[in-house]
Amino acid sequence: MPTEPTSEPSFRRAVVALSGHPNGQRLVRLVAEQARIHKAELIGVHVVEVDWSMPLDMDIAGRSDDIQQVLDLAEGTAEEAGVTLEPVLLQARDVGAALVDEAVEREADLLVVGLAYRTKFGGDFAIGRTIPYVLKNAPCAVWVVREPIQEETS
Repeated sequence: MPTEPTSEPSFRRAVVALSGHPNGQRLVRLVAEQARIHKAELIGVHVVEVDWSMPLDMDIAGRSDDIQQVLDLAEGTAEEAGVTLEPVLLQARDVGAALVDEAVEREADLLVVGLAYRTKFGGDFAIGRTIPYVLKNAPCAVWVVREPIQEETS
């Protein structure tokens, strides 16, 4: 007979996926507040997906001010919550695989990904391919944080 956990879930090291989406600050703030409580490390990972037609070692990410802003904003948001976030920039063919690999390499016990509320043509909710990959392959706990549904304004 399984026993119920007696305390809230905790973690010691979390890899946080940084996408540059407006929901990203909310995601970092949420994880940072929990990290402060548990005295955990945060690693913020922004993955730039490199198309198969381009060499993987081509410096795409290093030249972008937008990408640096994503990392700086995440670092600043975590600092406001009283936590240090180590920013990491990766280039990879697949975002999900890069996030899982980083979580394994860092021996993270939590991987946090954000989910924008998007619908496909026809109104069906779209989850994309990164989150299913992460859920299937991450060896650690995974938190998926979906942004609130935006109300239609008329």
